[in-house]
Amino acid sequence: MDTKQRAWLYCRIDAPEDTHGSLKGQKENLDSYARQMGFNIVSCSEDLGSGLQFDRTGLTEVMEAAKAGKMDVVIIHSKSRIGRDTQKTLDYIRQLNRFGVKLYSPLDGEILLQ
Repeated sequence: MDTKQRAWLYCRIDAPEDTHGSLKGQKENLDSYARQMGFNIVSCSEDLGSGLQFDRTGLTEVMEAAKAGKMDVVIIHSKSRIGRDTQKTLDYIRQLNRFGVKLYSPLDGEILLQ
């Protein structure tokens, strides 16, 4: 039986298009971190656009997958990748936690809410 935690990667850049390959670099970084941590990567979602908007396709996909029990952890570059509005970002993280999903970042390790 595989006991590795299932990880979902989430990437976002604040640009209308990814002309410099930033999403690819972000995804490679998260992939490497997940493997170092011993997680089993199950999927990845990504968005292009402002962190002030929370109705992004990739972010919605992550939450729907969390509701469906498809992952144990979400790996992000930093909390700002979820959003730039502090209260909405905290609410989003709390909702993930309610579904039993933990949040990790290569920069911060496990992201815990106080």
